[in-house]
Amino acid sequence: MSDGVIQRYVALGDSQTEGLGDGDDVQGLRGWADRLAEQIARDSPGLLYANLAVRGRKAGEVRAEQLGPALAMRPDLATVVAGVNDVLRPSCDVDEVAGHLEAMFAALTAQGATVATLTLPDAGRITPLARPLGRRLLALNERIREAAGRHGVVVAETAAHPVVTDPRLWSADRLHAGPLGHARIAAAVAQALSLPGSDDSWTLPLPAGVARASGLRVVAAEVRWAGAFLGPWALRRLRGRSSGDGRHAKRPDLLPVASPAGDTSPAA
Repeated sequence: MSDGVIQRYVALGDSQTEGLGDGDDVQGLRGWADRLAEQIARDSPGLLYANLAVRGRKAGEVRAEQLGPALAMRPDLATVVAGVNDVLRPSCDVDEVAGHLEAMFAALTAQGATVATLTLPDAGRITPLARPLGRRLLALNERIREAAGRHGVVVAETAAHPVVTDPRLWSADRLHAGPLGHARIAAAVAQALSLPGSDDSWTLPLPAGVARASGLRVVAAEVRWAGAFLGPWALRRLRGRSSGDGRHAKRPDLLPVASPAGDTSPAA
C-alpha cells in the first residue's frame, strides 16, 4: 500500500471467494471478495481488483494455479482463503493443507503485500451431518492462526462468533454463504484490516426469527439436503470429478472496481 491507499487487490481461493451463493452463473457471482473490493474502492477510487478463485480447488491447487499469477500482479492487498475442499475429504492432511496456505502467506508478504485470511466456521453447527468435520476444522483454524502469526498475516476470526452458523447466512447447500453471509464475511475482513467505516457490527446476532424445527422435521430436512446436495457431491468424488472442472477465474486480470447500483443484502 502507498500511504495507506490500496491500489491493487488480488483474491485467491475456492468457491467461497469466487462468490458461490451470492448471485449465479447466469447473472454473475458477487461474493465477499467483490464486496470487500467495493468497500475499498470507496476510499481508493483507483483500485484495481482481480479474483483468481475457482470453485472446487483444494489448497494445493490454489497454490499451484493462483499464487504465480497473483505475485505477477504485485498486489498491495491479497486475501487467501482455502482448505474447506480439503477438509471435506476423508484423506485430508491438515498439516499439508496448512503448509500450502503458509507458503502462499510467505510468498505474498515477502513481496510486500498485506495479506488477510479468515478462520472457518464449524460446519457441524450448520448441518448435523457435517459434525465429523469439526475436529479437522478446529485443527486447521489453529494452524492458520500460527502460520499467520509467523508472517504478519491479518486474520478475520469469523469462527469465533456464533452468528456465523446462523442458517440465514447460508445458501441452501449449506456449504456456501448466501448474500447476507457474504456481506458479513466482507465486513469481518474489512474490520480485521481496519478499513475506514468498518466495525464489529458483523458479529451481532440476526433478529429473532422462526423457531428452529425439531424431531422428525430435522430428520426430513437432513434427508432432503443429502439427496439434493450431499449425494451429487459424493458422486462427483467417486467419479474423480470436481465442480471446478473446466472452469477458470471469473476475474483473472486487474480491473477497475465499479460500485454496485444498490446493495439489497446488507451485513446486518
